[in-house]
Amino acid sequence: MWCVYVLQCADGTLYTGITNDLEARLRSHAQGTGAKYTRGRGPFSVMHQECCASKSEALQREHQIKSLSRAEKLALCAANSA
Repeated sequence: MWCVYVLQCADGTLYTGITNDLEARLRSHAQGTGAKYTRGRGPFSVMHQECCASKSEALQREHQIKSLSRAEKLALCAANSA
């Protein structure tokens, strides 16, 4: 099972990624071995996550989310937590 996730970094920026093991991916972000963008921007909060049936589906959804404005991403995260 693949997962699309949105992190809020300590500096307030948002990062969107995919993984098939969210806990391991969060550990690698925290250790500075995750995405280049997240290095030095921790700690992180998971703001949103969605399960996808395949890697292909997760990549497509990641692209859709990355295309959203910051306000739209925050609205997506708020809807997820409601």
